[in-house]
Amino acid sequence: MGVPVIGCDCPICTSSDPRHHRLRTSALVRSHGLHILIDVGPDFRMQALRANLRRIDAVLLTHAHFDHVAGIDDLRPFCMRQGTLPIYGSAQTLADVRQRFAYAFDDTSQGSSRPSITLHTIEGPFQIGPLTVLPLAIPHGTWTITAYRIGPLGYVTDASAIPPAAMEALRGVQVLVLNALRAEPHPTHLSIAEAGEVARIIGAPRTFLVHMTHTVDYRADYGLPSGVTFAYDGLEIEI
Repeated sequence: MGVPVIGCDCPICTSSDPRHHRLRTSALVRSHGLHILIDVGPDFRMQALRANLRRIDAVLLTHAHFDHVAGIDDLRPFCMRQGTLPIYGSAQTLADVRQRFAYAFDDTSQGSSRPSITLHTIEGPFQIGPLTVLPLAIPHGTWTITAYRIGPLGYVTDASAIPPAAMEALRGVQVLVLNALRAEPHPTHLSIAEAGEVARIIGAPRTFLVHMTHTVDYRADYGLPSGVTFAYDGLEIEI
């Protein structure tokens, strides 16, 4: 829902700390002159404006829940400047995108009224320019979603657990981005303590927690392992 939550007067939603103002989770990876966007949620337009984003070379989708794909229509300015954008995701994710954004694939629609996108089904490791992208199947409750490893970066959001194969594939990353919904357990997302334990096992020198609710206070001590911190909007990480 983002933070502040509409109509909520809790201490986090009314906090003056800018770290407590959180838009929906997304990330931009810049490497070898490429700009790769991971998820494009309902706040994408504002995020792109804040970051002065001028180019996108590819979009990786973790899954098709609203908070991760609702900004697809706002890819139109990039399509107008650059041409067709490739979007990568699992077969199920892309089927959902095609259904929800059917007008984007309607050849009778002309001009800039639709984003010009092509869908690429992930079936294993793939290349975006010189970058190798490794997709990892992750449970999100009863759903299966996609995490990604791009060289020294691991990106995992909305996971409810990390299977052994994915855990092994993430070993050796220098930076891990990992979801941590709240302190209490949740059926479809890792809790803060669960995320801390995953981070400890994977052993990345730096882990950044994302996708927090308005119950998470940056000023509180959650007993996280060394090197594990909460991310915040606008954070830039160099690897």
